[in-house]
Amino acid sequence: MKASAGKQRRVLIIVENLPCPFDRRVWQEACALRDAGYLVSIICPKGKGYKQSREMLDDILILRHALPIEADNAIGYFVEYSVALFWQFVLSLRLVAGRGFDAIHACNPPDLIFLVGGFFRLFGKRFLFDQHDINPELFEAKFGRRGALYWLIRALERMTYVTAQVVIATNGSYRQIAITRGGLNPKDVFIVRSGPDLARLSPVAPDDALRRGRKYLVAYVGVMGKQEGIDLLLRSVAHIVHARGRQDVQFCLVGGGTEVDAMRAYASELKVADFVTFTGRVPDETLVRVLSTADLCVNPDPVNPMNDKSTMNKIMEYMAFGKPIVQYELTEGRVSAGGASLYARPNDEEDFAAKVLSLLDDAERRAAMGREGAARVHSELEWRHQVPHLLSAYERLFSR
Repeated sequence: MKASAGKQRRVLIIVENLPCPFDRRVWQEACALRDAGYLVSIICPKGKGYKQSREMLDDILILRHALPIEADNAIGYFVEYSVALFWQFVLSLRLVAGRGFDAIHACNPPDLIFLVGGFFRLFGKRFLFDQHDINPELFEAKFGRRGALYWLIRALERMTYVTAQVVIATNGSYRQIAITRGGLNPKDVFIVRSGPDLARLSPVAPDDALRRGRKYLVAYVGVMGKQEGIDLLLRSVAHIVHARGRQDVQFCLVGGGTEVDAMRAYASELKVADFVTFTGRVPDETLVRVLSTADLCVNPDPVNPMNDKSTMNKIMEYMAFGKPIVQYELTEGRVSAGGASLYARPNDEEDFAAKVLSLLDDAERRAAMGREGAARVHSELEWRHQVPHLLSAYERLFSR
């Protein structure tokens, strides 16, 4: 579906928490819109490997701004978000005077970009909200409580919904929240899943050096923050190594985040540091090598209201490589993985460990689960199947 004939439609995508093109969902959306005939610009933060303030990449203009910190507490978030909002306004005003835009595509977190979108709506610009996270539940997951800040975040979410003319949700649970809690017309809420780009994720020959001399490799890929359950995973590793006496399993944890150093220290405290490799943030080549080598992959996200309703990108990436998965019993996790995963009892690290070992010791079951997951990605979940939904959302936006 190409953009309508006539004047070229121009879109500004704003994302605060990751640089582009590192943010794969945002970059895939930008490229899909470009291919459909839109003129696309992006405002995002700088990050490791992405330090240029202005870059034209594949006909997409990227404007990057500095952030003072990667926050992990309330004061830090206030500073980070305030600086980001300042630069979003400054760069969008510069863009108006140059390339221009007809619509803003705002990606959360945080739920503050509606301030930019609401301002430009006064001048006839359109505003689309791409909801990557449900921030009230994310706040609870990070801090374990509600309180005044929780209700402020609920208010910001509500204001974002009110400002948006169209909302993109990553799954059915998010769509239902937008309709019920956000009060949106169901016709204005579209599901666009974060499907993997199989052109980017092509398996390569296994690299046995990653096993560190052990028989099996178990992989984790993703952000390492307070809510990702890396502590639960490390306790599962300790149970496997110490309680079950298994010395033949190496764990490779791929990704960066605020908790990487703390989790390295925790692995040492649990006396499993030799069994866990922390790679930090890595290029795609390394990610592909790890996933090509792994015997199975894990998702230790604990069961809570945030994770239960969220779709984790890593699940689809694991499935794209034909890897069986172990995760906790999460509603959207089961929707994504189906029979490609085993599901441990909620937040029970010993049951999680037992399911990891049961799969490692059953090669035929691993292979069958991997085939099922790969088939589902190819037939339903990969990015090319999501593009028509994205373009339908934009047709709705520009018809308003």
